[in-house]
Amino acid sequence: MKSKIDFINGKTNSCLVKMFIPLLMAMTLMMIYNMVDSFWVGNMLGEQGMSALTAGTAIVLIMNSLAMGVGNGVSVMVAHLVGSGEKEKISGAVATILFISLAIGVVICGLVELSLPQLLSIMGTPTEIFADAISYLQIYLIGNIALFIYMQFTSIYRAFGDSIFQMKGMIYTAVFNAIFDPIFINLYDLKGAAAVTLVSEVLCLLYAFFYTKKHHFFNIDFNQMKCEYVKDMFRLSIPTTVQAIMPPISSAVMISFITSFGLTAIAGFGVARNLELIMFMPTTGMCMAVTSIVGQCEGAGRFDRAKDYLKSGLLIGGIFIAIVSILVIAFSNPLTAAFGQGKEVALVVKVFFKIISIGYVLYMLTSCIQGYLTGIGKPELAMILLILYYIVFRIPVAFIFKSMFGLEGIWIAFLVSHILAFGVALITLLSVGYQSHSFKLGLNV
Repeated sequence: MKSKIDFINGKTNSCLVKMFIPLLMAMTLMMIYNMVDSFWVGNMLGEQGMSALTAGTAIVLIMNSLAMGVGNGVSVMVAHLVGSGEKEKISGAVATILFISLAIGVVICGLVELSLPQLLSIMGTPTEIFADAISYLQIYLIGNIALFIYMQFTSIYRAFGDSIFQMKGMIYTAVFNAIFDPIFINLYDLKGAAAVTLVSEVLCLLYAFFYTKKHHFFNIDFNQMKCEYVKDMFRLSIPTTVQAIMPPISSAVMISFITSFGLTAIAGFGVARNLELIMFMPTTGMCMAVTSIVGQCEGAGRFDRAKDYLKSGLLIGGIFIAIVSILVIAFSNPLTAAFGQGKEVALVVKVFFKIISIGYVLYMLTSCIQGYLTGIGKPELAMILLILYYIVFRIPVAFIFKSMFGLEGIWIAFLVSHILAFGVALITLLSVGYQSHSFKLGLNV
């Protein structure tokens, strides 16, 4: 059984780029997919519509991050099997992953649906946008079950070195969203945007099944499901899921801090968060690439290759995100105008990026280390790193600084957390000896 890309024997930089570029394209398309709602809502429904969408964004990000977090653990699990050549176990492991993912998706989405009023109240959502935020989320969450399962398919294919699948899926959904969003927003306001998103998520899942039938990377055999597979899935996915939900949970708390500064501040943060996706998506793509590749290297016992891929990720990722950050910061004003927002909102966005700036490069470097730690079978270390990053460092500093410096104090807290997290990541890397440690999955016993 071979990976689509030969990570073990191929040239390090070349193999990483071959994995990263399609993932970058997929993440870019996902960014466009997520930004389309904001673009049309901002232009068609104004500041209040943008504020209502922003109020629900934290919950949307948490749900998406849950799916992505489980997927990161799944990717390591399957990559280890691919690297070690244990083809006979793939069909049962994949079937188990999909079955458990369906169950998790149904339970989580149901619980969040029932808790929406309480969650939005805790986040301090203003009364004038409360009803719109709830109506958007109630529709959106129905389709999130399909998205949850689709994300597991993307993770499984990444483990095989196939990042084309995710890129193609996002092309179709991004085009669908771009075409139908303005039509349905015009007919049904914010609920129309949610309905289009719901349909696009179902289409993603249907595409995954068609792709799997056409390409024969693996079979899905529900008769081969085993408790051992469930155990290993949870052992790897729980830490990676905690990692993934830290950013949106932190974002939800930040929004609760920002709401006291009024609708202009909320709308400004909403635009800034959308523009941040231009930096976050490449970072997420690089982290995914490093995680899956290092997982394969571990499965094959090539710990030296795992180290080489980390070095390559730090260099390529750091340079790439530095260039992207400069461009986004330089053009923040016209980009804000594209969302239909005025000068006051544009000023909020400009100050946001002016303060954070270098933090995005540090975020990329930290994420590469996080991916490496997860790939070598130590997702608990990456989990602790992310908890420190987004909760322990960012929230207390933001709470203190907002009283001292106002809205800008919250932006300073973002920068401080980037700096501190990178320092802790380096220390963590040194503490594991900057070398891979082979790990065994229960399914190998």
